[in-house]
Amino acid sequence: MSSSRTGGPPVQRAARRPVVPRPPRENALRTLVTRARRAWDRPLTAYYVILGGSLLITVLGLVMVYSASQITALQMSLPGSYFFRKQLLAAAIGAVLLLVASRMPVKLHRALAYPILAGAVFLMALVQVPGIGVAVNGNQNWISLGGSFQLQPSEFGKLALVLWGADLLARKQDKRLLAQWKHMLVPLVPAAFMLLGLIMLGGDMGTAIILTAILFGLLWLAGAPTRLFAGVLAVAALLGAVLIRTSENRMARLACLGATEPQTGPVDCWQAVHGIYALASGGIFGSGLGASLEKWGELPEAHTDFIFAVTGEELGLAGTLSVLALFAALGYAGIRVAGRTEDPFVRYAAGGVTTWITAQAVINIGAVLGLLPIAGVPLPLFSYGGSALLPTMFAIGLLIAFAREDPAARMALAMRQPRFGRKRIRGSQRPRRWNTMRRRAPGARSSGER
Repeated sequence: MSSSRTGGPPVQRAARRPVVPRPPRENALRTLVTRARRAWDRPLTAYYVILGGSLLITVLGLVMVYSASQITALQMSLPGSYFFRKQLLAAAIGAVLLLVASRMPVKLHRALAYPILAGAVFLMALVQVPGIGVAVNGNQNWISLGGSFQLQPSEFGKLALVLWGADLLARKQDKRLLAQWKHMLVPLVPAAFMLLGLIMLGGDMGTAIILTAILFGLLWLAGAPTRLFAGVLAVAALLGAVLIRTSENRMARLACLGATEPQTGPVDCWQAVHGIYALASGGIFGSGLGASLEKWGELPEAHTDFIFAVTGEELGLAGTLSVLALFAALGYAGIRVAGRTEDPFVRYAAGGVTTWITAQAVINIGAVLGLLPIAGVPLPLFSYGGSALLPTMFAIGLLIAFAREDPAARMALAMRQPRFGRKRIRGSQRPRRWNTMRRRAPGARSSGER
């Protein structure tokens, strides 16, 4: 090494570092999509989505029921929180039913199918007995429980058809009988038509449509051939057309599709038009909670069938899209539970519950938007009405129980270590040893073994 010009010691130069090429930048959108897919593929995602989504819808529904029902209660000389307190009581009872249903084993759910069906049929027949049945808005589908409490048995008919139909199809699949048309249709279709007949005796076509959607969902999940499916659909459509044609009220509702003025045409489309007015006046973020103008006597059934319109007026487009997103997530999670199980009963029951809630939400929201005729069905978990809320929350408990029964979800739950739960061993503080996935995995049975 050469010396410096001044005669001093030689200067040592640092070696150059090798140039390392920078890694290419990842696409932020692609990374976000990948993370979302990984999060969705986790075993407990459906469990959390069903539980969290249903609770959010219920809580938001309680807020909107309180806001939308105050004026109606005051017009009836009742306290402003009258309807809210009744809905809160129903939500508390429904929460207990949800918890019980989510902890019940699948065998017990199947054992309850026939008692629930028999009880629903008995109550629906009891509605038609003079002096017991109560007519509301022209439909005699209610039973008075004393005071201001009433029960609508047809709402429990939806739960009965889901449980009984799922158990029936599961037993026939175990015996390899679903390949024959007669075993796929009988006795499922006759029993469903019996329930539909009892509902139509009271004039409630909206509930009959939901029950028909559940029947088609069960047949589709059972693998009904296209010709069979189309045949049953044609018969149902023909009966529906006859029932609509023979009723002036139903024809009037059909004539209000696309109406923009309350008095256009031969019928009065006041409710449908003012529902559109409420949505249109909400804007992006709404007029504010409690600031709706349409609920001041302009919009009938503001806290029941048309609560989505009040939500659009007070919370705006952001609020309505949030409600739609919650229902979409709940429906997709139900489809995931039905698609990933090996147990036929779980598949049929989860698919039936998902069809029920999704179809009812679509029909209610479509009627408020003016895209479908007004069917008089409440928005699940959201509208006022204890008779609709209780069986729906029990059905949500079914979905939660089925999500927990998935083998991967059961193992993930077994891996959890609680924050508290340490016990003293020989004077020292040592963590308690809990069962984990490794200990329980060999003994875990598949979801098809009951």
